[in-house]
Amino acid sequence: MGYQQGLIVGALTLAGFAAGAFIGGRLAPVLLEDGSRSPYAPLVALAGALLIGGMIAVVLESVGQEARGRLVRDQASAVVDGAGGAVLLAALALGLVWVAGAVALHTPGERDLRRTVQRSAILRALNDILPPSGPLINTLNRIDPTPRIRGPAANVPAPDAAIARDPDVDAAGASVVKVLGTACGLGVVGSGWMAAPGLVVTNAHVIAGQSDTTVTPRAGGPEVGATPVHYEPRNDIAVLRVSLPGMRPLSIVPDPASGTSAAVLGYPNNGPLTISPARLGTTERAVSQDSYGRGPVQRRITAVRGRVRSGNSGGPVVDGAGRALATVFAAALRRKRPQGFAVPNSVVRRALGRSRRPVDTGPCTR
Repeated sequence: MGYQQGLIVGALTLAGFAAGAFIGGRLAPVLLEDGSRSPYAPLVALAGALLIGGMIAVVLESVGQEARGRLVRDQASAVVDGAGGAVLLAALALGLVWVAGAVALHTPGERDLRRTVQRSAILRALNDILPPSGPLINTLNRIDPTPRIRGPAANVPAPDAAIARDPDVDAAGASVVKVLGTACGLGVVGSGWMAAPGLVVTNAHVIAGQSDTTVTPRAGGPEVGATPVHYEPRNDIAVLRVSLPGMRPLSIVPDPASGTSAAVLGYPNNGPLTISPARLGTTERAVSQDSYGRGPVQRRITAVRGRVRSGNSGGPVVDGAGRALATVFAAALRRKRPQGFAVPNSVVRRALGRSRRPVDTGPCTR
């Protein structure tokens, strides 16, 4: 079919669909009351992308047919155009397989499906070349709806990039996990870290409304079921009970000093573990919001100078010795330089002391 259609027609059709999909994906959420923040935004965006993309593709296909008639006039050009069309169709087929595999790998709760996909040699090769993260998964899943808030300024020197290469910091990554779950029908992915044997600290907004939370260690392997045993929206902190007997808890610094060279560890954009240079700011009592955006509430917040991205929520801020200084929960709103906010260790230690029985995780966040 690709050979018969040809490269010119196929390329224009595909370009038209891609352009229409982009436009539809941007316009469709406008129809919803909450816009892109609505839990139904991904579904509506996908429907809009298919509708407008299909319409533009049909128009450009006819344009391509006319162009092919003018440009392809002999046997040699027909062979070249047909061969190009066949290659384009094969590449498109691999792309669709990659998208389907990416969706399967990042669908929380579908462990059997993920194991089947992981056994595919073709998908393993495709995912090695093009890791299924970034814009594609952000479109299909709601990856860590990281809050953006105002809080204390991190008036400290710029981060030291060398800390990202520190062996102790890298070793601390073995205690950092990816947290997955489903809330309001959408996948949510964040980070967490082991703070005590069998207890993983994360954010309340990462697991809000979930009943299928799992964690995956840096080394990979099967997902492990996680049971929430503490859920505190006011300070955006949660604790999960997990069975990871080989994982070492991070040491917790009781009262870390402002200006300490640090690193943010986590799984931004649902990718691999990432180490980002940072520097710890001050810890202050501030008027802010809880994990549902409700407020005002008074809470203690630690400022962090450094880049915080979606997926970092729940991950630790560590020092050069790999000890936990705080737990990331938000990015700064309208700052000239990258800055985030973290839950202080005093709040984390109190939450760990109260983690006993399974608890409800409330409604999902928008």
